[in-house]
Amino acid sequence: MKTTSPHSFHIPVMGLAYTIDTPVKVAKYGITSVISIIEDYLVEQMREVLCKNEQIEYVNIPITERDYRAKRITAYLDLIQEIIDKQIEEIKNEEFSTGKNITQYFEMLPDDSTTKALYNKMLACNSNEKSELEKKLRKSITAGKIDVNIMTKLDKTNYDTDGNELPTQFSDALSALRGYATSKIKSSIIFSAGLNPRLFSYCETFEDFYPNLHGVINKKIILKVSDYRSALIQGKYLAKKGLWISEFRIESGINCGGHAFISNGIPLGPILEDFKNKRAELYNELYIECSNALKQFGRNPFINKPELKITAQGGIGTSEENAFLIDYYNLHSTGWGSPFLLVPEATNVDDDTLSKLKNAKKEDYYLSHSSPLGVPFSNFRNSSSEVQRKARINKNRPGSPCYKKFLSMDTEFTDKPICTASREYQNLKIQQLKNNIPNQNLLAYEIEKVTEKDCLCEGLGASALLKNKAKLSHKLSAVTICPGPNLAYFSNTFTLKQMVDHIYGRINILNNLNRPNIFINELQLYFDYLKKEIEDQYNVITNKKLTYFQTFKDNLIKGIDYYEELIPKIKQSNANFNDTIMKQLEELKNSLNLLPLLQTT
Repeated sequence: MKTTSPHSFHIPVMGLAYTIDTPVKVAKYGITSVISIIEDYLVEQMREVLCKNEQIEYVNIPITERDYRAKRITAYLDLIQEIIDKQIEEIKNEEFSTGKNITQYFEMLPDDSTTKALYNKMLACNSNEKSELEKKLRKSITAGKIDVNIMTKLDKTNYDTDGNELPTQFSDALSALRGYATSKIKSSIIFSAGLNPRLFSYCETFEDFYPNLHGVINKKIILKVSDYRSALIQGKYLAKKGLWISEFRIESGINCGGHAFISNGIPLGPILEDFKNKRAELYNELYIECSNALKQFGRNPFINKPELKITAQGGIGTSEENAFLIDYYNLHSTGWGSPFLLVPEATNVDDDTLSKLKNAKKEDYYLSHSSPLGVPFSNFRNSSSEVQRKARINKNRPGSPCYKKFLSMDTEFTDKPICTASREYQNLKIQQLKNNIPNQNLLAYEIEKVTEKDCLCEGLGASALLKNKAKLSHKLSAVTICPGPNLAYFSNTFTLKQMVDHIYGRINILNNLNRPNIFINELQLYFDYLKKEIEDQYNVITNKKLTYFQTFKDNLIKGIDYYEELIPKIKQSNANFNDTIMKQLEELKNSLNLLPLLQTT
């Protein structure tokens, strides 16, 4: 399905900082990207950086100011919009010549776009017609959107400087939402990690999330979901409030960067097929619900039927995969995340980490339990944060100092929540384990699980500060980076144009590793995860866990059956593609049937 955006891909949010100023770098080329806005300290530091770069006066918003979190976010987003508006005006006034941003804008467009065709016509025509075509092209230039992301689980209660609990609206997620809602940008907010009733309900208090007199929604809502059921539940929850979901963003449960919401092992293909087959049903149900709610609450109705986009992301690596997903599943666009970590023009990766990523091996990317959220987390073995974490353990000082407290959610030992990656928690937990577990091998195993947790608040923000030569937060320089496993197949730094050309099939920048198809790669990751989970719990398995493992396996088998029917429909330049992938599917099915506790009799 064609999209009204200049491009058929977007750059998803990556960590707290890797895309925090990406719109300033790519929106002028029509590329949409996503900022994480939950970390207001980092947002404020980056606002200072951008003000300095743009020679704009910077006025600090201190923590002593009432509602400082929301104000910082609003000020940052407004600044980014101001910068991009200026960039677009400058581009529109440039000459069409080699090296100019205006030329880059049109050269990066997909080859099948009507605007690209007009550009090519302009290049080939005579001087009389050329001037008119240039005017049309300048008028067509459209900036990419400044979308923002809130991970719904990051919504701790906050306290004033005297230790008194603040009202609900000052929680992390609600403050971030307010910061976005009161900004002047017109874009979308992405809610990820599931339903947060108080956050979703808070959207009702801001007019920009509803149709205006012209039926236009200035601030749209996107839900990142793992399956059709969660889309329907969350979509209906919001529709009953008159809040329209403009897009369902489907992400692989395991073949992605950051936190991996693995659920029950249903692969991406069957999930996308579900959306493809039920799209009309989903749209009609949500549209009727939302329209009735708007009428009931006396709000402006839709003048025209609103658009509902379906997009997908997670592990896409070739133009052929990209095109197949869009064409077969009728997607509006796709998300390309981790590969852009190797594009210095687009993201914030410090030189040391960038060098390590360029030279990384496949096994350096792994699924860890380092997140204090208790959710599997894509990690990088060679990161400086991993080196720091192990050094602290060796010095008998496990855990991190906890300054920002965004992940302070545990009350096992304290009345006020603390973070499981903090030094305070880990010391208390280790002492508890020592008092209760006499078996030294089991004790070491349990302590290792505790100390694997690492500080993400500081680590995920450090890279942007290092790259921009900004003051480090609390003098902590260790970098946490969370690429998806798909990055193993990219081994260099690239220009923005090279990455975009790769996405559209104009060049190939993959390394020489034998890269499986996106569907096979995801199945293999799921199999490896299931196998490890069974091995880790083999001696302490419960009936509930055994049922979960069996359901997980059954879903993977069903996924393989689905792909065996799908593969003949995929057109590939490689003549042996079908035979190879069908053999890989058969091998995966056989391996699943040989798993301990789950053997097929």
